[in-house]
Order: sequence, then C-alpha cells, then structure tokens
Amino acid sequence: MDLSIVVPLYNEVESLPELCSWVRDSLDPQRLTYELILVDDGSNDGSWEEIERLKTIHPWIRGIRFRRNYGKSAALHTGFGMAAGEVVFTMDADLQDSPEEIPEMRRMVVEEGYDVVSGWKKKRYDPFFSKNLPSKLFNWAARKVSGIRLHDFNCGLKAYRNDVAKSVEVFGDMHRYIPVLAKSNGFTRIGEKIVQHQERKYGVTKYGMDRFIKGFLDLLTVMFLTRFAKKPMHLFGTLGTLVFLIGFAIALYMGVDKLVALIKHIPRKLIADSAFFYIGLTSMVIGTLLFIGGFLGELISRSATERNHYEIEKTI
Repeated sequence: MDLSIVVPLYNEVESLPELCSWVRDSLDPQRLTYELILVDDGSNDGSWEEIERLKTIHPWIRGIRFRRNYGKSAALHTGFGMAAGEVVFTMDADLQDSPEEIPEMRRMVVEEGYDVVSGWKKKRYDPFFSKNLPSKLFNWAARKVSGIRLHDFNCGLKAYRNDVAKSVEVFGDMHRYIPVLAKSNGFTRIGEKIVQHQERKYGVTKYGMDRFIKGFLDLLTVMFLTRFAKKPMHLFGTLGTLVFLIGFAIALYMGVDKLVALIKHIPRKLIADSAFFYIGLTSMVIGTLLFIGGFLGELISRSATERNHYEIEKTI
C-alpha cells in the first residue's frame, strides 16, 4: 500500500463526509493505493455512526473508536500501530488541512529520502493575538531547544516513513513533538513543505490558550526524555554537584574569614547571623538532594525493561 492517512477526531461529524470526498478526489487521480484511518477519540456527537456509514460507501476507510476521550497523542499512536502504508500521513479532521498536499509530500519522502516532512502553514487564517503570535513564539522556542529547523511544529499535516511512525511512542500531549522523538531515534532527515491553511468550516476548535503553556512544559519533558532518560545522573548529578560546590564555597569563605578574624583579633559577628550562611547551607542541602535524585534515577533506569532497547536500522 502506498500510503496511510491517520486522522484523529473529536466531535467532527459535520466535516467527515466532505473530508472523505476530498481525500478521494485528491488521491484517486494519482493512482495511489491508500487507506484513511479515522480515530474517534470518544466523540459524543454521532461521529462514530457517521464513520460507520462512510465505511459502507468507501471501503478504504478504517475506523477506531475510543471508549472515552484520551487525547490526540493517544489517537495518533493507535493509528500509527494500524497503518500499513509505505508513507504514513497525519492530518486534522476539521478541513483546515488540504489532502491535495499529500502527493507532493509523499514524493519528498519516497524520492528525496526524507524521514519526516512537516507542513508549514505560512499563511494562517487564525486570530493573530490568540493563535498566530503565541504559535510563532512557541515554534521559535521549540526550534532553539530541539535544534530542528521547522517553522510549524504544531501543523497537523505531516508525512512519515512507516518505520518512523512505528518507532515513536506518542503519549500525553507529545504529538507536537513527533519530529523531535523521531530525531532522538536516529531519523534525522526532517524537512518541511509550505501547505495551504483553510479556514475552519464547521464546529469550533478543541484547544484553548492553555495549550501553549502545556506545549512549553511538554517541550521540556520531551527534551529531558530524549537526552537524559537513560542517564539521569548526567543531569541531576551535574546540577547537584554545581549547586553543592557553590554552597560549599560560600561556607568555606565564611569559615576562613572568621578564622582569620579570630587570629588577628578582628571583631566579626557570628557566622549564623549572616544571610550568606543560610544561602550556603541551603545550597549544599539542595545539591545533595539533586545528586541523590540522580543516583536514584540511575537505579530506576538500570532496572527498566527497555534499558538496552536501541533502534537498529539494518543487519547483514
């Protein structure tokens, strides 16, 4: 099969018939074999019944229904597990992503050798201050932290080689950072393509302003997991040692200063009366706790069942 399209959805019953027709009209002229995997994330508006109806019309549709709303990451992870296509696409069900972009993005993966191709909604039809501006700031921070030169991490329209989609474990709200997870697994050929952004035609957005706060926190989480999940001591041990040494240096300076003052009979107030004494003491305590946290993290990591799980590309 040439491609699989994974579409997570929640209460998008109005857009589903048009989405399926749009996919068919965009891909049939290309003579591609494809499947459309619709993942109903616990909808309560009749979306599943509509998927069942569409399945009788379009045999290339596959449906998954969750018992409750688990989130976009869970829907994508489950859809990736079912995808059989050589190239796996993700797109949203709200008709803001255009299936007409799929053939070119597939060509970039198949012919140019990209592991991941991300859409870039260069021209957006969203409110500037509530969506566009926060999105630009978020993408800037994601580029700086991850080192991946993408302009639109949160674009729902993306293409992956099948083995890339199968290798990433998407959980929580990590769907924004699948390219980062892919890079951590050794898939470094990541590109992007400018895509059309459509105005929302039906329903309302399912995300509020809190998604940018959650997105930033998830960025810190994914960077920790990709860099230090197998070696937590490298992070906590380093921080703990640095903080402890700062506190120790403060305490040592105050002790030497007090000793010199006693020898030379220079009046000095009690060390415990100085705020620096408590700063140094607190720093040494915090540094010790961080170091112990790193040590315990190493023990947990050594006990994990996947401690020696590595991505193998080829064997001969």
